[in-house]
Amino acid sequence: MSEEHQAFIKTPKQLITVVVLSFVVPVLLIVVLVKYVGASKRTGAGSDAMTAEAIEARIQPVARFELKGAGGPKALAAGADVYKAQCAACHETGAAGAPKFGDAAAWGPRIKTGYDALLNSALKGKGAMTAQGGGNFEDVEIGRAVVHMANAAGAKFEEPKAPAGAAAAAAGTPAGAAPGAAAAPAPAERTGEQVVAQACGNCHQTGENNAPKVGDRAAWSQRVARGLPAMVESALRGHGNMPARGGMANLSDAEVRRGIEYMFNVGVTATK
Repeated sequence: MSEEHQAFIKTPKQLITVVVLSFVVPVLLIVVLVKYVGASKRTGAGSDAMTAEAIEARIQPVARFELKGAGGPKALAAGADVYKAQCAACHETGAAGAPKFGDAAAWGPRIKTGYDALLNSALKGKGAMTAQGGGNFEDVEIGRAVVHMANAAGAKFEEPKAPAGAAAAAAGTPAGAAPGAAAAPAPAERTGEQVVAQACGNCHQTGENNAPKVGDRAAWSQRVARGLPAMVESALRGHGNMPARGGMANLSDAEVRRGIEYMFNVGVTATK
């Protein structure tokens, strides 16, 4: 008999092996299929596609709204904490041309420009650095981080303090009052003329640092063309040599706006 007609099973041992495999292999295939079907998402009857959780996940909007500060005023972060959270990514390594932390040679020319100029750059952004380093800290907190980095490189800047009203609110105590004392009525906000006298007049009364003088119609006409909202935003964030809020961190947004309105109105009506 030729080889091609010889039987595959020649011994009893081979026969037993074939019989066992004929049972084991189908069972294994069935187990694998069951696991595969059980692990896949079911969309038909008996699935979890219509549960409350699944429906909520499908209709959830792409963007979410989160109300910040709902629990009341927060305690302002220290400069070192702001640095670690926001600034270290670049200033620790010198990425994107940022002066490295503690590098006196790199920080020296910047320190010479003064704290206000450094703060203004941090708040508005400069070069590859976005406004406020891309974060969402308060202006005072950013100022503290600036002082932390500059002082580590040899500066002697004083860390900005929290506005008296904000610090008292965060502590739950009226400004100047002992803990547990009854809250005093909030002080009346300053008028536009008072804001200019206390914060803006140093430059805007004399024209120092190219600031448009109060009452100078020609100097104010270009600013007026941008519109009042843009002028107010520049005052809040700082612009050119002007620090944020005219260097008075405790000025409220409304007070800054009054000051701008005062200079705006005087500037455009002085020659009428």
